[in-house]
Amino acid sequence: MRSLLIAGIFAAASISSIQAQVYPSNPITMIVPLPAGSAFDVTARLLAEHLRVSLGQPVIVENATGASGSVGTGRCARAAPDGYTLCFGGVGTHVLNGAVLALPYDVLKDFEPVSLIATAQLLIVAKKAMVANNLRDLIAWLKANSGKASQGTGGPGSLTHIAGLSLQEKTGTRFGSVPYRGAGAAINDLVAGHIDIMIDLAPNSLPHVRAGTIKAYAVMAKTRLAAAPDIPTVDEAGLPGFHMSAWQALWAPKGTPTTVIARLNAAIVEALADPTVRSRLADLGQEGFPREQQTPETLGAWQKTEIEKWWPIVKAANIKAE
Repeated sequence: MRSLLIAGIFAAASISSIQAQVYPSNPITMIVPLPAGSAFDVTARLLAEHLRVSLGQPVIVENATGASGSVGTGRCARAAPDGYTLCFGGVGTHVLNGAVLALPYDVLKDFEPVSLIATAQLLIVAKKAMVANNLRDLIAWLKANSGKASQGTGGPGSLTHIAGLSLQEKTGTRFGSVPYRGAGAAINDLVAGHIDIMIDLAPNSLPHVRAGTIKAYAVMAKTRLAAAPDIPTVDEAGLPGFHMSAWQALWAPKGTPTTVIARLNAAIVEALADPTVRSRLADLGQEGFPREQQTPETLGAWQKTEIEKWWPIVKAANIKAE
């Protein structure tokens, strides 16, 4: 009996080893819980194309939107932990949603971290008709029009919403928040002049800045964007230290074998080392993480740190999804 048990254990281990060696042998679905055309979606599709080559299987990007990204993220949490369903998300889906929404999954415990991917910087932008021509003048205008101005956001509890609350606290200004179903809808209303300002991901805003349909005042980072070197940093523009960014990463369902995670991570490292990928990210106003930060362990620690940073702020402001 004992020999049969031992044989069974070795057989199971052998099957697991064979499965890991042949992974992937089927197409992979990468769930993007945000709308098609969004900054996260564009980055996910860029990554998926490279992974298709390095993994030798199609990587299908599937936009599963709704409830601030929790619909698609929840689907990944419930998927089989075999490496064939992945979730592309970030600070909104895997940090802020945990504080804002009553979720049927745990943003930290129900996923296996694979790798940090890239970070998209945030821009402070306004409608074209805004009278202010620099950040200091914009802040003065907001103070002079206290409570009258409107800021478009990607929804209650979104990074753009939190950034707006932080801007008010930092500058002593007050303005209304207009929630939209994603930043894409909000930027359209900014271009149309229906709202006054936004704090938006650079990949979303830059095409409109370049077209001259909105104004850009500053990038919320220590350095200027390679894709838009004429836009000053907040430090240069008069609001030192007001730094925020939208990082992006890849997760698998909890319980995905470590060998599969390692295979996926190696493919991502290869993709982010490709000069073409890095150049394309730069064109989009994004930057890949350094090689030493492209590990599952770093993503896990990063996510915990972000939760410790943002959850108290969200909860203190009593932000809840509507």
